[in-house]
Amino acid sequence: MPPLLSISNLSHRYPGRDAPALAGVSLDVAPAEIFGFLGPNGSGKTTLFRILSTLITPQDGQVRFTFAPDASFTLHPSSVSDIRRHIAVVFQSPSLDKQLTAAENLRHHGHLYGLRGAELEVRIDQMLAKVGLDHRPAEYVSRFSGGMRRRVELAKGLLTTPRLLILDEPSTGLDPAARIDLWRHLRRVRDEDGVTILVTTHLMDEAEHCDRLAVMDAGRLVARDTPAALKARIGADVITLTAHDPAALAAAVRERFPDVTPEVIDGRVRIERDRGHEFIPALVEAFADTGKIQSVSLGHPTLEDVFIRLTGHAFRDQTPEAQGTTRLK
Repeated sequence: MPPLLSISNLSHRYPGRDAPALAGVSLDVAPAEIFGFLGPNGSGKTTLFRILSTLITPQDGQVRFTFAPDASFTLHPSSVSDIRRHIAVVFQSPSLDKQLTAAENLRHHGHLYGLRGAELEVRIDQMLAKVGLDHRPAEYVSRFSGGMRRRVELAKGLLTTPRLLILDEPSTGLDPAARIDLWRHLRRVRDEDGVTILVTTHLMDEAEHCDRLAVMDAGRLVARDTPAALKARIGADVITLTAHDPAALAAAVRERFPDVTPEVIDGRVRIERDRGHEFIPALVEAFADTGKIQSVSLGHPTLEDVFIRLTGHAFRDQTPEAQGTTRLK
């Protein structure tokens, strides 16, 4: 099957800004795939979310949606209406009316899409059941927890049977249990309904749930693969040292162990090393009398380690992207 989404050399620049928000991004997303865009604030993922949600038109490059053999569209102002018939968007900011019940929120959303009568009521029941809220349709959203409200948002997005569901930072504000619950429902939507799901996130644990990830940095795509394959690029263990003078410690480690390449990242010395647990005793012994090392930690590679390897800096917020108030109409 052809990719449901194909992005080719996509670029975008906001007026008055020197650096581009997106610079030559190209990737494909397969049907029925959970695909994540991982990056800190300012990495370009919010701009990409706006483009894929049809909120803004890209300045350069091409975005093509193939929902079915007879429903393929290149993103352009003239095709926005056609594309919106096949997508649903769940924004980071809540869009529910707390003074309405769960069913009423879905009913009003359905009316915006021309749904009425028995067909709409059946869909409301089905979508609330899909997110585990079929026993509380008449309860006011104001009484729901943050996780339950997010599930109502998800049900609202699925009400129009989209082929593509786009979520912006879906776990923001949720506790760990609610995050796990939300992702269980997203996997169910992928598996049972064949919906393709796009997620923007800056949370490493959330990115682990995706089938594949695009790692973003300063408007550029720096890697694209499964979470496991990305971490396998490092392979070695990661040793982290804290010190009063990290630069001096890194230089001393480099001099004492010529085959080691320490890096100073965010005030800590970072070393990638096979069988790190065997190297730590020698490292500690070498500097035991100097007081240079305050603490040592050892861990397996994480997605943050991947980001550091790919970009040369820690996963931190960059220049905020231009903020707008554009809404999907």
